[in-house]
Amino acid sequence: MRMRTLTAATTLAVLFSSAALAATPASADTATALPVRQVGDVVVDGLHQQVFVSDPSNGKIVVTDYSGKVLKQLTSLPGVTGLELSPDSGTLYAAVKGADQIAVVDTATDTPGAPYAVGGQPVSVAVAGGRLWFGYGAGGSGDIGSVDLASEQHEVTLGQGSGWYAGPFLDAAPGSDTLVAGESGDSSGTVVSYDVSTGTPARLASTSAGDGLRDLAVTPDGKDVITASGSPYHHPVFKTADLTPDGVYASDTYPNAVAVAPDGTVAAGVDGWYNPDVFLYKPGAKSAVRTYDFPNTGNSSGSDELADSALAWAPDASRLFAVSYNSLGAYTLRVLNAPAKAVTTVTVSAPATATRAKQLTVKGKVGATVALPAGTTLSVTRTDLDSPKGKALKAVTVKADGTFSLTDTPPAGGKVKYTVAYAGDAQHTAGSGSGTVDVSRAKPSVSINNNGKTYAYGKSVKFTAHLGSTYKNRSVEIWADPYGGDRPNKLVKSGKVDAHGNLSVWLNLYRDTKVTAKFSGDARYRSATATSTAYDRVSVSTSVSGSYKSRSTWGHTYYFFHKTKNPVVKTKMTYYPGRSQKFEFEVYYQGKWYPGDPEYFGLATNGTSSVTITGDHGQDVGWRFRVRSSYINGTSGDIVNSTTHGAWKYFTFTK
Repeated sequence: MRMRTLTAATTLAVLFSSAALAATPASADTATALPVRQVGDVVVDGLHQQVFVSDPSNGKIVVTDYSGKVLKQLTSLPGVTGLELSPDSGTLYAAVKGADQIAVVDTATDTPGAPYAVGGQPVSVAVAGGRLWFGYGAGGSGDIGSVDLASEQHEVTLGQGSGWYAGPFLDAAPGSDTLVAGESGDSSGTVVSYDVSTGTPARLASTSAGDGLRDLAVTPDGKDVITASGSPYHHPVFKTADLTPDGVYASDTYPNAVAVAPDGTVAAGVDGWYNPDVFLYKPGAKSAVRTYDFPNTGNSSGSDELADSALAWAPDASRLFAVSYNSLGAYTLRVLNAPAKAVTTVTVSAPATATRAKQLTVKGKVGATVALPAGTTLSVTRTDLDSPKGKALKAVTVKADGTFSLTDTPPAGGKVKYTVAYAGDAQHTAGSGSGTVDVSRAKPSVSINNNGKTYAYGKSVKFTAHLGSTYKNRSVEIWADPYGGDRPNKLVKSGKVDAHGNLSVWLNLYRDTKVTAKFSGDARYRSATATSTAYDRVSVSTSVSGSYKSRSTWGHTYYFFHKTKNPVVKTKMTYYPGRSQKFEFEVYYQGKWYPGDPEYFGLATNGTSSVTITGDHGQDVGWRFRVRSSYINGTSGDIVNSTTHGAWKYFTFTK
């Protein structure tokens, strides 16, 4: 249906012009949305590194670069389908069915020139025997015509290959005098080969390729033609000379596309939801060297599908271009890089654990559809705490069965990763695998002082972290985590310990605080932490007001109240949301203090609480009383400080 290769001279020019590109590492496959509603044909211009995709529904040709970026859209081409490049890749020919013409486009500028008016609704184009051939015709009356490219007038000749139900597919090998046509309009799958060396097609042979022919491609040497039909479920091969069978490419259900690279590598495409979409074969091979299964970008249960006749090779075979579509009608140009190379897989099996400075063994296997020869070498890299960027080890050799084995004595502990890689070659992609070993490390000694000690509110306390023997890392972090969800754990100091292994920091304590010393570990000692919880009291003060005098008696300072006066006890305490003070009341009788029922009173946001002692104080005359305010961890409404009792305040009543 279309020309997928160039003449030998042009191919060499393309290869030389892209030498710098070929020398660079292969890039990842890409997928780019295409602004089309249908795909008629795809061809690749290697000279200018661009891809042409025809869209019959929109009547346009979309031009992209090799990455899939849209460069230009050539419009006003109703029903444009078949595409073909001139032997020098300077001109694009496009069959424009709705305009009865063949469009002519300058590929250097992607600018349309004067078209060839051919009539008859052309659908396909191919260059063979020095002429441009085209399949044309509506349903029931297909035929073949040609344009004389050597003539300045570009004379058009029709009626050169009648007997087709509709305009047939066309294809030819570069520089060949053999044209191959295929039936596109019915289920017969008829394929006919012609000798066009004289400018008039001479029928060579015919055959039936299958039910519902969708695509065909002549091999670069002109010897064979490969077809893609809805049935049979493979890609058959026929000799162009007599169209007798000459092999089969297995593929899968519903073949719908085929393209052959200049080196003979075959890309066989199928329209399948639940199987690979593209199969790559070396010439004459029984099994695929590689397959591609498109992802699902739509809303169906199956994956995206390959569009009919939508495979095309770059002339240097470095890329295969495929157009897929999803269940939502969105089309994607997929650029498959180095597609003819067998995918190399490397599996690595390493022990789960190992002892530092003792030998261990790592094993693995290399796999590929095209086996690597015995004696192939693989690079080995060890990544560990001493060599975070990786250290190259001695290369390993692949055995005849694809397995390999290496021994190493890890100098560092922790997670040690062994990466085994193959750089790739002309037949294989690069591949790598890795395995990780948990290598033992010694337990370091880490401590921090002041654990369990209780301090006054706001006390400045010195915390000292101590680090014992290590390998290279002599740094410690000290973190302080005050109780309460409103204050985060915070790094308060970090640095190297001194000659005695110590690192100190001063902290003012306002809450119970967990202080943690952290050692991150090194190549021979694992990470470790030590914690110390220092407890902190609240600030609490109590005053009594309303007395008419105070004096020292009975061993304490007493406040004296007239029986008509209610004492007011005011408390000032460190505030925390929801905090209450515990108020205790006791009476002295026969040498002993007897408690009343305590009660909790909430603090105002400024930390104050005022309690008035009411009652018939006439009955209290002569009795001795005392009160105090306390913070009780857990029952005062929170747990951020340690239990703190205020001082007792003493008073008595008189007449």
